[in-house]
Amino acid sequence: MPERILDAPEIRNDYYLNLIDWSSLNYLAVGLGNNVYLWHAESGDILPLVQLEDQEDYIASVSWIKEGSYLAVGTRNGEVQVWDVERRKRLRNMASHTVRVGALSWNSHILSSGSRVGKIHHHDVRIAEHHISTLTGHTQEVCGLTWSPDGRYLASGGNDNLLNIWPNITGNDPECQPLHTFTQHQGAVKAIAWCPWQANILASGGGTSDRFIRLWNVNSGSCLNAVDTHSQVCSIVWSTEYKELVSGHGFSQNQLIIWKYPNFTKVTELKGHQARVLDMCLSPDGTTVCSVAADETIRIWKCFAVDPAKKKKMAIAAQSSVLHHGIR
Repeated sequence: MPERILDAPEIRNDYYLNLIDWSSLNYLAVGLGNNVYLWHAESGDILPLVQLEDQEDYIASVSWIKEGSYLAVGTRNGEVQVWDVERRKRLRNMASHTVRVGALSWNSHILSSGSRVGKIHHHDVRIAEHHISTLTGHTQEVCGLTWSPDGRYLASGGNDNLLNIWPNITGNDPECQPLHTFTQHQGAVKAIAWCPWQANILASGGGTSDRFIRLWNVNSGSCLNAVDTHSQVCSIVWSTEYKELVSGHGFSQNQLIIWKYPNFTKVTELKGHQARVLDMCLSPDGTTVCSVAADETIRIWKCFAVDPAKKKKMAIAAQSSVLHHGIR
């Protein structure tokens, strides 16, 4: 049973969007229609942050910077906005895309955005001419995008069924090619997540026509393991405490599955959503998985108990971002 259930009215039932993210400062950001709301997990307070002016526009993606004080927001109209959450103020509105931006990922001061036409833009949020390079390895919408924890690699998944691994080269090199292009998935690759304790290991999941989760070693380019989940894979989250990962699914069970790594032994299934899971994220203390689904609910699952001795070590200092004076 979930620990808690929150309402998510007007959540867009769209597989290709990334509408929730949980910050290191314990705020859950949720994109609902043309609004972004913040839920503070400790106090339970709900704060409106963003309301797009154009009624036809909608939130297509949200992503917190690692330090937690800045939120990036991608829109249907192709804007990439950066918000200072402490001051509740928009810092930047970056318009380099012309179509919706459904995927975002931070790597220090570089914000990467993936669009409906398959292009990935790197933005240096510190400078006026923010759009510093473009990656063109997808022919259809980029729906999964995530930098590795050590910042060395960017993984991108698309509706063209491709999973690309890019080097950290943010200069505008028109010849920049992926280090690896993995073609084994037979459906859209939205669910991609880096292993938190082994920097070169990546998990990816395929859409309705694929349904597999695959584990990759991006150093060697090899597929280490694969499991048929018998359902659309919408999202993957790794535990930071245990050698386990969680996948979120669509038809027919709409469940979350906890798997043992690396052999994909099924630990348990978490059921309750009445429609497909759209997205998931992990709490900053590593104990809790949040899922949002097309049933217009957000469910909070206490999946991973943390050893009390480790809690001290994991206490997050609420310090302002290193970029505090850099974004304008």
